[in-house]
Amino acid sequence: MLCHAAPVRTEIAQVEGQYTFLRDGVPYQIKGAGIATDDLSILDLQGFADSGGNSFRTWGTENAQAVLDRAHALGLTVALCLGVGRERQGFDYDDRQAVKAQFERLREEVVRYRNHPALLAWIIGNELNLEHTNPRVYDAVNDLSKMIHELDPNHPTTSTLAGFGRAQAELINARAPDLDFVSIQLYGDLVNLPKYLRRSNFERPYMVTEWGAIGHWEMPATFWRAPVEQHSTEKAATYRKMHRQVITYDSPYNLGSYVFFWGQKQERTPTWYGMFLPTGEGTEVVDFMQAQWQGGMADNLAPQIESMRLYNRKAYANVQLKAGKTYTARVNARDPDGDELSFRWEVRPESRSNASGGDRESVPPLLGGILQQSNGAEVQLTAPPLGAYRLFVYVYDGRGKGAHANIPFISRG
Repeated sequence: MLCHAAPVRTEIAQVEGQYTFLRDGVPYQIKGAGIATDDLSILDLQGFADSGGNSFRTWGTENAQAVLDRAHALGLTVALCLGVGRERQGFDYDDRQAVKAQFERLREEVVRYRNHPALLAWIIGNELNLEHTNPRVYDAVNDLSKMIHELDPNHPTTSTLAGFGRAQAELINARAPDLDFVSIQLYGDLVNLPKYLRRSNFERPYMVTEWGAIGHWEMPATFWRAPVEQHSTEKAATYRKMHRQVITYDSPYNLGSYVFFWGQKQERTPTWYGMFLPTGEGTEVVDFMQAQWQGGMADNLAPQIESMRLYNRKAYANVQLKAGKTYTARVNARDPDGDELSFRWEVRPESRSNASGGDRESVPPLLGGILQQSNGAEVQLTAPPLGAYRLFVYVYDGRGKGAHANIPFISRG
């Protein structure tokens, strides 16, 4: 544990007409990502630092002391998220006792971590406007921001918004004026953020604290309502487009961004939002972000997906198979470095989760006995019993990089 360390003052100021972070009086450019900190055994801050990242945001204070200590040892900073109750999960902002108890709990956390030299900023809750109806949540956010400023004059405050538009701008301006900057989280709709900012006449410093893959709710779906996921090469193209058009948007209020998500998670699929495969390999998105942070390409680049077909059909084709009959699937992939590729195929039932806001989901179970490998890039699939499924393929270069693709399908009688 890091003891007796002095805080490093962070503030937001205008430098030559551009809002920026000043850390210890020096302009600080965020090279950031969101990183989950609930499992220290898989927390790879070294890999993040080696890729050129310098700051990460959390979604809670789990393991906060150890996380802050590790970050400081690597020269990283942390935007630490305080766990504020969400209305969609049952928190009642008309319950004064509950609001007061939350205030006191978070006060203790602020006192505990306020002087850590790795601390960059406080995030007061995550997407508290998602599925909310009671605007008093932002009265509570404002009160928490005031409390933080009283206890910790060295670090700015923010709160993250799901989506952005005139309504969100008016809500945050009216109810939470004490926040030092506003954090915005958008996915496919991110391309419209410059337009939303102009229409809202929003003139406060802001960050984009989640951005990346097009959301599963924004993608086309099959007729049985399975969203179609982009493969890893298509996702890299999406990240490049978003970064070029929005993340580097020339606005004096733009403070930077935290890309989503430096890690891997199950959210509709095991590959939708993470920049890494479930087995730990980095995808093309990791290569892209490293190039932005370091100014040059990685020594070893991830494999690229050219196409994937099942029954000679692509993912958008509403693939229907007859249970018990055998079909062929194939992926076309290449490696920019000429590395020999290996492949892993698997079938899982379609996720039935209706979780929102990134809440925890269970990974659908792996189905055994239905795949017969003929060669690495091609597989024979015996259609499982009636139901909705996905066929996944993972591609590996053997040097720590990988790619992914999947096709949703249904089995019929």
